[in-house]
Amino acid sequence: MLIREDLLAREKMTKEEFDRNIQLMTKWIESMAESGNFINADALHNAGRYVGRSYVLSDGPFIEAKEAISGFVLINAENTEQAASIAQSCPLVLNDTAVIEVRPVMIIENESSN
Repeated sequence: MLIREDLLAREKMTKEEFDRNIQLMTKWIESMAESGNFINADALHNAGRYVGRSYVLSDGPFIEAKEAISGFVLINAENTEQAASIAQSCPLVLNDTAVIEVRPVMIIENESSN
């Protein structure tokens, strides 16, 4: 799950609003851990580097972007539908602070191990 947030809205949040969202996300993650779906998650800083073949932008893609990936959650799910259902229970989705892009992890077999 890729968590996407509006960067301008995130910058305008008070410390209390941001901390409240962190608390809500922590409880959501804990509930997924209890159900056995949770694998890993992390928040991402807004600052970073945007790297292409012949360039590195120090301000990242965020110069023109309204929305950026603010974190990720890796879960176990039976299928994409179950993962999407779990994503819909995210408190940031429920309070319209974020959207979640759900994608399955691509397992690539190593040919040398066959």
